[in-house]
Amino acid sequence: MTVDAHGEPWPDPKLEALPVELVPIARLTVAGSPRVGGADPEHIRVLAGTSTVFPPILVHRPTMRVIDGAHRVHAALLRDERQIEVRYFDGSEDDAFVLSVRLNVTHGLPLSRADRNSAAEKILHAHPDWSDRAVAAISGLSDKTVASIRRRTSAEFPQLSHRVGRDGRVRPNNAAAGRRRAAAYVQHRPHARPREIAEAAGISVTTARDVRGRVREGLHPVPAGRAGAGTAERAADAGPEGGADGALFSSLRRLRSDPSFRHHETGRMLLRLLDTSMLIAVEQDRLVDGVPVHGTDAVKQVATQYAQAWQRFADQLENRGRMFG
Repeated sequence: MTVDAHGEPWPDPKLEALPVELVPIARLTVAGSPRVGGADPEHIRVLAGTSTVFPPILVHRPTMRVIDGAHRVHAALLRDERQIEVRYFDGSEDDAFVLSVRLNVTHGLPLSRADRNSAAEKILHAHPDWSDRAVAAISGLSDKTVASIRRRTSAEFPQLSHRVGRDGRVRPNNAAAGRRRAAAYVQHRPHARPREIAEAAGISVTTARDVRGRVREGLHPVPAGRAGAGTAERAADAGPEGGADGALFSSLRRLRSDPSFRHHETGRMLLRLLDTSMLIAVEQDRLVDGVPVHGTDAVKQVATQYAQAWQRFADQLENRGRMFG
């Protein structure tokens, strides 16, 4: 039994319908709870002081970890009870954690904001393809908060071409990003068929065919004005802007429209390199913020080497211009 993007067991039997067993408490573990600070002592004392018969707890059978009911376990021990009623869940550890979060959000002692934030981050690590809304529904947060957590820790997550929504449907993560992935694939495999490109980039065959045609013509893979295009792409496809960046965009736009570049393989390759490098001009602050501290020196070294290579390239062009000027 596994858990889907709703945090529901899959297949989806009602948990209450699972058989109940009487299990020695000594066999159970309460480690790995979504509660960052552990169980609440006051809540345990309140539970232990009641005469209520506790409902069965939910336990992950492979690890014997308590998924739901840690406070009940501690309260039972305070009552000098040595056994407790258990229902078993047989999914993976990741699934068990997701289910633990969902159940602790919807009943019992509420999870704190810190608990829910931490839980959402852990779920994103385990299921990076789940949408912000799906993770938000499980963790009791807003989708904007989950999106913020995803951005803050984006370097730790694999970059995927799709997300699974609450309805279970798979959707592209970003249409423009898919086109860029397809363009990179075509650059290295110029004779690839549209279906092969589509599968590699996570886009439709029709889009793959369009991207392949645009790359062969030396055009940018994301058409001007296409929704989801990146900042640099929108700026480069727009009219002249003010300032140094505007001049850069204007110059690149003229180069794109020059047949001498578009109809020559080396020219098309140069346009692609310039397109990529232009991102530095418009996304510099965000890129700097995205570099983890431990990687600063390495990224700086590589960036410096690339900058020096571009400078040598510019110097060669200047010398060539003097020769033919």
